[in-house]
Amino acid sequence: MHIHKEGYKILGYLALTLALVNLALLFWLPEGLLISGILSLVIFAAVLQFFRNPNRQIFIADDQIIYAPADGKIVVIEETQEDEYFEDKRMQISIFMSVTNVHVNRNPVSGTVNYFKYHPGKYLVAWHPKSSTENERTTVVIDNGTTEILLRQIAGAMAKRIVNYLEPGDEVVQGTDMGFIKFGSRVDLFLPLDADIQVSIGQKVKGNRTVIAKL
Repeated sequence: MHIHKEGYKILGYLALTLALVNLALLFWLPEGLLISGILSLVIFAAVLQFFRNPNRQIFIADDQIIYAPADGKIVVIEETQEDEYFEDKRMQISIFMSVTNVHVNRNPVSGTVNYFKYHPGKYLVAWHPKSSTENERTTVVIDNGTTEILLRQIAGAMAKRIVNYLEPGDEVVQGTDMGFIKFGSRVDLFLPLDADIQVSIGQKVKGNRTVIAKL
């Protein structure tokens, strides 16, 4: 198990803060040191697990297979109008990530990044219907050579820091990291209408493991 690089600074500051608190208690309230130490370990472990980055290699590299870009639960499968880039109907599949999920976001296909845009916005709960268009978010479009796949990282009520490593023109490899969202969030996929959807509402999925759809 690895720790994602996005957690290094936060974990460092947290460890320093907790150490200073416990050091102060050692001098001013030594009888509370045991409880404080236990609570500090629990807090640090909780934040540490959030930044875990399991080494998951995809089983079969195939750009006609759309792998889950994130861990979480399927909360939306529906035909919808996508107006930012395609300006037509697409199949939307949304994955909600709770604070207990791995929060690494991965490229579901290989190809060329044709579009990237960051949108500042609100912090509605990630399952809110309007979060896809009103929350802070990034939109990425990857061309796999035969079609384009749109991904949208969406901040939630607790997630106020979206990280995305891609830029237009980048060549990406299926299964590699594309970004990270800190502390609860959602990822939307917009696929062609004829995509063969392989998941169902309420299903739990894992990045680089669960097949979302076949083109």
